[in-house]
Amino acid sequence: MKENVLDVLMYLFETYIDADEEPEPDENELRGELVRAGFGNSEIDRALDWLDGLAENHSGVQFHPQTGHGMRIYSDLELDRLDVSCRGFIAHLEQIGILSPPQREIVIDRLLALETPDIDVEQIKWVVLMILFSQPGQEQAYARMEDLVFEEENTSLH
Repeated sequence: MKENVLDVLMYLFETYIDADEEPEPDENELRGELVRAGFGNSEIDRALDWLDGLAENHSGVQFHPQTGHGMRIYSDLELDRLDVSCRGFIAHLEQIGILSPPQREIVIDRLLALETPDIDVEQIKWVVLMILFSQPGQEQAYARMEDLVFEEENTSLH
């Protein structure tokens, strides 16, 4: 199977995005559904670990006003995994107000946690959508990001 962790996460995201009225499924239900959808146990385990990491990030990151005008310096590992277009796109999202500096850090952390050899802008878009969706009070940023993602997808089809 050629699926990766992001494929599993995107499947979960697209499946449960509109399921507001239903209670969240437990891990066993999720695993069963993902296996039925054709995903391998390794990818499922890694995707669920990724989601656990996302939940842990919410409590540890705080925004302090003095960091709002700082400059992000990428580590060697981050530079290796995130090329210029990826770093530029993340900076763009921050400049237009979709991401705050703490959210940028969560995005970078979750991108590196994907453990894929190549990270591209399309992957960043989906990770940002998932992160914004998971954070309370981010409905406007989520809607702007969703418009950005789907507007670009529609224009590239012509």
